[in-house]
Order: sequence, then structure tokens, then C-alpha cells
Amino acid sequence: MPRRARLTLPNVPMHIIQRGNNRQACFFADEDYRFYLDWLQDYAGKTGCRIHAYVLMTNHVHLLVSSAAADGVGALMKALGQRYVQYVNRTYRRSGTLWEGRFRSCLTQQEQYLLACQRYIELNPVRAGMVEHPAEYPWSSYRTNAQGETNPLIEPHPLYLALGADPLAQQASYRELFRYELEPGLVDAIRLATNGNFALGNARFGEEIALAIGKRAMPGKSGRPRKSEDSNAENLF
Repeated sequence: MPRRARLTLPNVPMHIIQRGNNRQACFFADEDYRFYLDWLQDYAGKTGCRIHAYVLMTNHVHLLVSSAAADGVGALMKALGQRYVQYVNRTYRRSGTLWEGRFRSCLTQQEQYLLACQRYIELNPVRAGMVEHPAEYPWSSYRTNAQGETNPLIEPHPLYLALGADPLAQQASYRELFRYELEPGLVDAIRLATNGNFALGNARFGEEIALAIGKRAMPGKSGRPRKSEDSNAENLF
């Protein structure tokens, strides 16, 4: 069965997962993580993308990205993926594919799901049993978003900035969100949407995404949803 076409819209945050082929490792040394992040920053700037959160796991990557252009994220991931594969193959004298085909993604409803998605991303090392607290893991955006560590790669989303009147207040409010685990149902919803290339949000968000792109955006019945009187796609993004 062919994979669903990717949903893309300008300035709508997108959660991305890219896995190593057959879930094999794609990072082997500290230098690999550093090069990947350097190139991520470089290509994000060239493609008009803004990185809000990330985590680099041993065999996969999570990103939360917004793009000014509908094709910006695709261009970013293509350039970054090719550059990194060339580096790995040259450094470790290997050949062949490194990534598991196309990256998986979901458009993310900002008001209700964006900060939850950031938490999901930065809590990955904790769920994997690699660390007890996200601050202990060096290859994620947690130390920047929660502790103010300097990181030119990260561009905070407006919803993050709204957490407080200044950076210290924003960081404190963000840390407070990590006092509680993500609800299992929310974790399942993020995984379902990302793996299936669906929209992550409530029913109204799904309807408005579908109206904007002309195709089904959430699991369920096919077909173009009926537009409600108060539905306006531009207001959600």
C-alpha cells in the first residue's frame, strides 16, 4: 500500500521523524551529532526553516520545524540527508543507504499540541531509558528551551515566547511542563499522526487543513470535509 502524500502548509509547524535504515544506528560518535546539527542550522537558514525543537537519538531524529514555504521542509531534509550520508559513508568507509526511505511527518496544531510535541521530542531519551531527566541528554534542545543554554539553531515558536515576559520566565514556565509525564493517549496520538502523515490536532484543525490542501488530513472517512460557518484555515496557522 503506497504511503500517504505528505501534508505541507507554510508556517504550520511540522513534527518530523527520520529513522536509520532497518532502525540501525546513524550516529556513531560525538562528532557525528555535532556535524549533523551544524548542517541542520546551515540548511535551515538556506531553506527558510525555523527549528523549534530537536533530539538526535542513536538511530533516529526528531525535529519540530516551521517553514515559510510549503516545500521548505522537504528541501531542508533532502539537502541535510544527502550531506550527512556522504559524510558517514566517507568517514566510516561504508556505502549504501543510511536512512529509512522518506522521513515521516505531521502538521501540528499550534494552540493545543505544539508544546506537547516539543515535550514529546525532548523526552525521547527519558522514554528510551537512556537518562532519568532530559537535561542529562546532550543532543536535544531541552537545555536551550528549559535552561537558556546558548544555541543559535533554535528559534522559539511564538507560543513558547508567550510562556513568560522574558527568557527566564519562559524557561521557568517551560520547565514546569516537564513536572508531569505526557498522557499515554497523547503519546499515541503524536505517533499515529507522524507515522501516518496525518495532521495532529482536533477535528476542526483536521477539517481546516483538509480544506486548505484539498485532501483528507486525519484518519477516517475519505472525502473533502464540509466547511463550517466559523471555519477559516488562515486563522489556525
